Amino acid sequence: MQPSDSLRAAFRREAEALDGIDLEAYRQFDRDPLEPVIGLGPREASIGFFGRDPGRQEVKWGEPFVGSGGQKVREGLYQALHGEPLPDFEASIEVGRHVFWANTVPYKPIGNKAWSMAVKKRFQPLMAELLVKHWQGRTVITLGREAFLWFGIHQAREVRQALEAFWQREDRFEATHRTTLALENGQCATFDLAPLPHPSPLNQAWYKRFPDLLEARLKALNVTAFSAMP
Repeated sequence: MQPSDSLRAAFRREAEALDGIDLEAYRQFDRDPLEPVIGLGPREASIGFFGRDPGRQEVKWGEPFVGSGGQKVREGLYQALHGEPLPDFEASIEVGRHVFWANTVPYKPIGNKAWSMAVKKRFQPLMAELLVKHWQGRTVITLGREAFLWFGIHQAREVRQALEAFWQREDRFEATHRTTLALENGQCATFDLAPLPHPSPLNQAWYKRFPDLLEARLKALNVTAFSAMP
């Protein structure tokens, strides 16, 4: 699945006026800096992963979640589906075809610094449209605090407060949170968020625990149910 032509064009228009895209990285890999790195997956995929933004490897391959942190996610997904360790990079790409992928902003920032809230707000309507209108699944494994709290951007105050309160819970990486995501036109959808810490090696507090937390999440969400998919 790829974004509709109109949605892809909208992403490109926003990117034209976006300061902070790592143009050097796009030039290094001969990639178009206006092209969003989303990856998506099957429209009918029951599970989605939602992260912060692409990094250098994502730009290189034009695929989301393929850098060091993303590979931790794909390793866990492969283990859950096949019951054995991930054999190689090609297998990590192929296993990603079973799920849906998206980020708060689909462009690599300079220095891999998180995009500002102003930038996330600019792209939120487009990403929300992608989730609500172009994907049929409603269970999202969010990676890190920013990805989880993104679901409160441009939403009602009580939605934002509920997300903030859930993030303060000690069991936030085991429990799930149901929230409604509304578009500017009033169309909305309800999502079950299953947060996990960000899998970056820089996240020393959680990095070593991430594989076990992901394994538990995937088991609880019965991800192995589609292990027989081609």
